[in-house]
Amino acid sequence: MHSDEDQISSKHIPVLLDEVLQCLDPRPGDSYLDLTAGYGGHASAVLEHTHAPEKTVLVDRDSNAIHELQQVFEGEKIELVQRDFLAASQRLAADGRSFDMILADLGVSSPHLNEAERGFAIANNGPLDMRMDQSQELSAATIVNTYSETELADILWRYGEEPKSRQIARLITGNRPIDTTSQLALIVARAWPGRSRVHPATRTFQALRIAVNDELQLLEQALPIWLNLLKPGGRIAIISFHSLEDAIVKRLLQEQAGDRYDAELRLLSKRPLTASPQELVFNPRARSAKLRAAVKK
Repeated sequence: MHSDEDQISSKHIPVLLDEVLQCLDPRPGDSYLDLTAGYGGHASAVLEHTHAPEKTVLVDRDSNAIHELQQVFEGEKIELVQRDFLAASQRLAADGRSFDMILADLGVSSPHLNEAERGFAIANNGPLDMRMDQSQELSAATIVNTYSETELADILWRYGEEPKSRQIARLITGNRPIDTTSQLALIVARAWPGRSRVHPATRTFQALRIAVNDELQLLEQALPIWLNLLKPGGRIAIISFHSLEDAIVKRLLQEQAGDRYDAELRLLSKRPLTASPQELVFNPRARSAKLRAAVKK
C-alpha cells in the first residue's frame, strides 16, 4: 500500500511524463482526451506533438483545476469539461465521440494536498473535507462524525487496507466530534504507538478520500467506456497510485488483451511502468505511480 504523502510536492509536476509520451505516441493531428487534466502538465506536453487543440478534451471534477486550465490554455480551442471522469465519459460516449489517445492520472494533485482548507493532507491542518468536487454534499466530516463504528471499520479495511481498522473506528466514534485533519491524525495515531517512517494515519486518510469521492466505483464503471471511446489503433494510458486502483486497471486491461481472437487490446508492457531514479530526485510524488497502457486493435 502506498501513501498519499508520496504525492506532496511544492508544485504539481506531471508524473511519468516521458513514459506517458512514449505510450501515447502523440502524432500531429491526433485527438486527445485527458480525463484527469489537473493543472495541464501532461496535456501541454501532448499538445506540443499534436498541435491539435481543437481535437482535445480536458476533464476535471475540480473547479480550481478548470480555472487553472482556462488560464494555461487561454485562446486555444480546447474543450474543458468540469465533471467526474465517469459522467464525462458517459456524455462523450453518448455524443459518439472517439479519440486517438486517452490518459487518466488517478493521483490527487499536489495543490489539493498542499491547500490546508481542502482537508486532504495529514501534514496541513484543515477541515475534514477531501471532496474533489466541492459542490457535492458528502465530505470526510460526514463520514467521520456520523457513520457507525462498523461502517467506519469497513471503509478503513476495504479502502485503506488498514489492519487496525476496528480499533481505529472505535477511537473515532469515541472521540466525536472531530473537526480537523490534525485532530483525526492524532486520534488515529493512538492505535499505532511508536515511531514509523510513514504517518500512522496515512491509510485512514486514503480510505476516507476514496470513500468521499467514490473513486474505485467510478473507475470500475468508467474503464470499459474509455475503451469504447478509443479509435482503432488508439492508445490508452492509466496512472494509479495505490494497489486497489492498479488491481482494477490491471484486471480490465488483461481481460481485454491476450491471444484470444476477439481480444480488443494489445498491452504495451507486461509490467507497469514506474518512475526512473532521475524523476524521483525532483518528483518524489512519483514513487508510488504505476503506468499501464494498451493499444486498441
